[in-house]
Amino acid sequence: MMRLDGFEDRAAFVTGAAGGIGRALVAMLVGAGARVFATDTPAALEAAPDAMSGVVWHPLDVRDSAAVDAAVARAAAELGPIRLGAHVAGVLATGTVVDTPDAEWQRVMDVNAGGVFRVGRALGARMRDQGTGGALVVIGSNAGGIPRHAMGPYAASKAAAAMLVRCLGLELAPHGIRCNIVAPGSTLTPMQTGMWTDNGGAARVVAGDLASFRTGIPLGKLATPRDIALAAMFLLSEGAGHITMADLYVDGGATLRG
Repeated sequence: MMRLDGFEDRAAFVTGAAGGIGRALVAMLVGAGARVFATDTPAALEAAPDAMSGVVWHPLDVRDSAAVDAAVARAAAELGPIRLGAHVAGVLATGTVVDTPDAEWQRVMDVNAGGVFRVGRALGARMRDQGTGGALVVIGSNAGGIPRHAMGPYAASKAAAAMLVRCLGLELAPHGIRCNIVAPGSTLTPMQTGMWTDNGGAARVVAGDLASFRTGIPLGKLATPRDIALAAMFLLSEGAGHITMADLYVDGGATLRG
């Protein structure tokens, strides 16, 4: 059986780490032998289950450039050279474009695209200057590659983030730093279930909805946080040592693309 390697005794920096995909990824990184600096908003950290052993937890708002830079500096000071980075932090927005106020557009773009910029800039510069190589992975969305009804700002922010990661990967490739995206579809997280109005939410998502031009999920099930975290672990591992600037769709075939 293949075992993913490239984690033992390496420092990893993770955003959006308190729940869902982020928490699943933190657990996998720790289990693989990494030293993890895990960040999330103060509210998310307060609401999270008991902290896992072997993890340094740190409050962080990815909209704050100074705070992002300080967090990366602290992670390096406490855990050593950062070789692995995972940006999971993100927010959801629903509603039609014509009904979206400026403040909501700015909020979504500032977290979902701006957060990738700030975290990618800080981690990329740190890894480049260390000269140790490394790998970054960003959790995007399949909404970044296919139009979604009443999700324009969210889809736009994820599309922007994906292209930014690919540009960053192009710049950092000469330094042995790989940058990739995992694009989930519907996943069993609070972000997904918060859109449901009753117990039939999962079934409706799997079936799709012609009225909103949304395809169903060919595999017949929603993803779990573990499914997405496993894809991220692969892209962070030495097993993906020749993969960079990739946008890996993990959506059960929902967008009919790879």
